[in-house]
Amino acid sequence: MLASKRILLIISGGIAAYKSLELIRLLKKQGADVTPVLTRAAQEFVTPLSVSALAGEKVYTDLFDLTDEAEMGHIQLSRVADLVVVAPATADLMAKMAQGRADDLASTLLLATDTPVMIAPAMNVRMWDHPATRRNLEVLKADSVSIVGPNEGDMACGEYGPGRMSEPSEILDAIATELTDGPLKGKHVLVTSGPTHEPIDPVRYIANRSSGAQGTAIARALVALGADVTFVTGPADVDPPTGVTLVQVETAEDMLKAVQTALPADAAIFAAAVADWRVASATGRKIKKQNGKLPVLEFAENPDILASVSRMTNGRPGLVVGFAAETDDVIANATAKRVRKQCDWIVANDVSPETGIMGGSENAVTLITPDGAEDWPRLSKTETAKRLADRVAEALA
Repeated sequence: MLASKRILLIISGGIAAYKSLELIRLLKKQGADVTPVLTRAAQEFVTPLSVSALAGEKVYTDLFDLTDEAEMGHIQLSRVADLVVVAPATADLMAKMAQGRADDLASTLLLATDTPVMIAPAMNVRMWDHPATRRNLEVLKADSVSIVGPNEGDMACGEYGPGRMSEPSEILDAIATELTDGPLKGKHVLVTSGPTHEPIDPVRYIANRSSGAQGTAIARALVALGADVTFVTGPADVDPPTGVTLVQVETAEDMLKAVQTALPADAAIFAAAVADWRVASATGRKIKKQNGKLPVLEFAENPDILASVSRMTNGRPGLVVGFAAETDDVIANATAKRVRKQCDWIVANDVSPETGIMGGSENAVTLITPDGAEDWPRLSKTETAKRLADRVAEALA
């Protein structure tokens, strides 16, 4: 997958530096050539010897090493790679990059390079949430630096939250996507997935049986074709795909806001099973039993995300794809839905209990377009996703 691709891997100082060793191993397994650079702080966590042994290459550490300057100057070193990867990227190094500082080998290479740069941030949750880091992040995004993660979880400092470096396998997937020249390279595709949870009270909610498996498979298939995917998901049963911009939401209103923020996009695929209704006045306190008297819940209609995007007059995606989960008159209902919602395609399927499709591993869909209805055979959700991704690539070509 990455045969003969040249990766300049900059390892900065942080506890997550130990993950860089596994990343090197995975890159080498995929056939990539890895040239490692360690900051002075990184050497407090991993040794040049261990990094060099895994990479099979000399490790660069010092900007002013005259031997290295004679053999490969820092300007040349910064430009011979296909991709520069910073993993982990500390708050300090991100600040240097955003400010254009060049006071050590790593920051000088990053300022001198003319090749794409990808960073995998890793830091304490408070540092990640700090306004200075958020500003620096926006500067780096504007400079076309690719961002992988960070993930949310337990930290070495004992706190919990966003700031954990992405796993090496996730970074590997992102690198492969960055270096893949697929038919969707340079295209931004928005995908929604999973159910939404509409609160009744703090412990109860309205939901449906969607697992999020089909939307996740679609996102993975699009990434494999080189797309830049924004993945907006409700509380799904399956793990989210790697190599995407992940946005996690709970309610339909949350999902609409996330979709609006993610636009513009070249295509939008609405695979989420969004709840049609919500409780009009969800209470902040748990509803108690009252001597057998049943509570009365008043419902309100949720926003129609598919229709609102399909009917946009400015910034509408070039291709808008909806899903129709039906239990009867599947083709007729889905065809009418496409016209009513004003979307380009509808992917229709029969989710009657006997089909086993809702929450299952297979799907049997009909693709409905302005040209008519096209039945697809029952396939795994992965194969269904690949078919749909191929059709999207053809439409956007």
